[in-house]
Amino acid sequence: MPMVVRSVASLLLGVAFLMLGNGALSTVIGLRLAATDSGTTAVGMITAAYYAGLTLGSLFAHRIITRVGHIRSFAAFASVVSVAALSHALFVDASLWAVLRLTQGFCMAGLYMCIESWLNGTATNESRGQLLSAYMVTLYGASGVGQQLLRLDDETGIRLFMIVSILLTLALVPVALTRTTPPQLPDVSSFGIRRLYQSSPLGVAGVFISGAITGSIYGLAPVFGAASGFGVSGTALFMSVLILGGMALQWPLGRLSDRFDRRSVIIGLTAALSLISVCMIAAAGMNQQLALMLVAPLFGGLSFTIYPICAAHTNDYVRREDMVSASGGLILSNSVGAIIGPPVASALMTTTGPTGLFAFIGGGALCATIFGLWRSRVRPPLPAEEQAAFRPLPQTTPTVSPLDPMGPLKTSKED
Repeated sequence: MPMVVRSVASLLLGVAFLMLGNGALSTVIGLRLAATDSGTTAVGMITAAYYAGLTLGSLFAHRIITRVGHIRSFAAFASVVSVAALSHALFVDASLWAVLRLTQGFCMAGLYMCIESWLNGTATNESRGQLLSAYMVTLYGASGVGQQLLRLDDETGIRLFMIVSILLTLALVPVALTRTTPPQLPDVSSFGIRRLYQSSPLGVAGVFISGAITGSIYGLAPVFGAASGFGVSGTALFMSVLILGGMALQWPLGRLSDRFDRRSVIIGLTAALSLISVCMIAAAGMNQQLALMLVAPLFGGLSFTIYPICAAHTNDYVRREDMVSASGGLILSNSVGAIIGPPVASALMTTTGPTGLFAFIGGGALCATIFGLWRSRVRPPLPAEEQAAFRPLPQTTPTVSPLDPMGPLKTSKED
């Protein structure tokens, strides 16, 4: 383990506990509501509530952190998230769960901010790429592995919520005991969406569609799994391979986008996702569960790679000193997509059946393909040698943006 990663191991352990619990909770909620009269529409609205909370937290949670400090804020946010997770076991009520998920989304944004600003404070110009990679692997890896907690469910339906609450509470321990000095929150004021769109229309449209797609996957793929007869264990495996596939394909596809016009890669990526979505619909129609499992890693890899490549494309057209602000605007656009996408996808699933999820994703990807083709006609390509190197970024909060090695260099005072 590199020394710089070892220095923040306690923080990354806290992230792992958070993602193990939060990743499992999203899937549990989908499965629980799928088995009730609430229906798929309720799952879509509850998923949207979570992302609305995440967006609000990205905009306002920094005020709490600035006022009371990182460790106190982290303890408060983690405690509320843990209590909210356990509260799901009290009543299976869609309205109550929407409020709980809205609260959890706000607090999760605060937790991300605390961790990411700690990582920013530790990073140097030379080490921030390593820290970003370690953070990304921890986020996706723990979320993917956390899906397997569904296998521990019991007849009462309470055990899983207890396990999730325990994991979220355990996230407090390594952070509370860390000797890393809490830093100042970085300045992550974002571009206005209009200004950002003027710089990179395809980048903004792409991250918006990415948010709609990934938000729908996290919230509604468990509903599809349950309706397709996967069972709890099969749904857990389906979600794991989707998420881990999303982590595995980002780097090779990102490196490909460094070698060619990034718009061509985005067009090919979204066109391939449209085609894979059709394949998923066909496999589901023929009840080919094995085929769905085999294609799921590729489907997840394509879905989760749209955001970082579109973000890299946007960064090709902004100044280096503006990259942090641009990333803040991209994350906001992505969050708006994640709020809008799940209710629309759930409505389509209610109308057409479980495969409506893939129809929605395929349709969204096709829109991105068509828009990308149009942008290729009206704007000349940027030479590959002038493109900034690809670096995957998580879709968390704008506070993660300064970790991008291609962003503005830290001054010697900050180092």
